[in-house]
Amino acid sequence: QVKLVESGGGLVQSGGALRLSCASSGPIRSIHTMSWYRQAPGQQRELVATIDSDGITKYVDSVKGRFTISGDNVKKTTSLQMNDLKPEDTAVYYCHAEWANRGIAGDYWGQGTQVTVSS
Repeated sequence: QVKLVESGGGLVQSGGALRLSCASSGPIRSIHTMSWYRQAPGQQRELVATIDSDGITKYVDSVKGRFTISGDNVKKTTSLQMNDLKPEDTAVYYCHAEWANRGIAGDYWGQGTQVTVSS
C-alpha cells in the first residue's frame, strides 16, 4: 500500500509564503501523476496543481503565477511552493497520486496538512 505524507503547512500572514512537501512510500513505481488538492470548510475539494511523469504541470486559475508544483519522478515526491498567499488560500491541502499498472488504475491520498492565511 502506498502511503503519502504531507508536511509544511502552517499559519502565515497574507502575502507570505509556504512550501508543502509530499513524500511517498511503498510500491510507488506505478505512480504517474501527482497533484495537490485543497478543501476549505464547507466547500468541495478542488484540484490546485498537478504534475505528470513528463513534468507537465497544470494549475487552477486562482493560483497561477503564485504557486509552483514540482516533483521527482523517481522518488515520487512532490512539492508545492506557495507565494503571495491570500486568506482565500486557507484550506486543508492534500497530496494525491494516480497510478496505473497492467490495465489497472487507482489513486492514493495523503492525510492533509492545514494552511491558514491570516489577513
